[in-house]
Amino acid sequence: MTVNDTSDERRRFTRIHFDAQTEVCYQGKQQAVQLVDISFNGMLIQSESPLPVTQGETAEVQIHLGDNLLKIPVELAHRRDDHYGFRMENLDIDSATHLHRLVELNLGDEKLFERELEHLIPNSH
Repeated sequence: MTVNDTSDERRRFTRIHFDAQTEVCYQGKQQAVQLVDISFNGMLIQSESPLPVTQGETAEVQIHLGDNLLKIPVELAHRRDDHYGFRMENLDIDSATHLHRLVELNLGDEKLFERELEHLIPNSH
């Protein structure tokens, strides 16, 4: 796992490069994909076969973390070739807790982690 903190001013969340068994579930079908990176806000995946999801449509991404399965509701934000950018939607408490821990462990910087949380929860002061 590596951390990619891009200088792009639009990006508020640090992307964490993470390799885990991942599937996209859409309209009752499941397709294996490659998780490229994940953040508090969304994820980038790569798929060898085109996904039937179009921009603005919702799906579910399932990420296997050892004995845990994260089921994350997502919306397709953009697509470029075989890369799909998904925005997370209405994350359940268990998945949010696992994602929180994953980001916290991989950032390795408490101040950066706190900044990420502030961006995630606006007006938290």
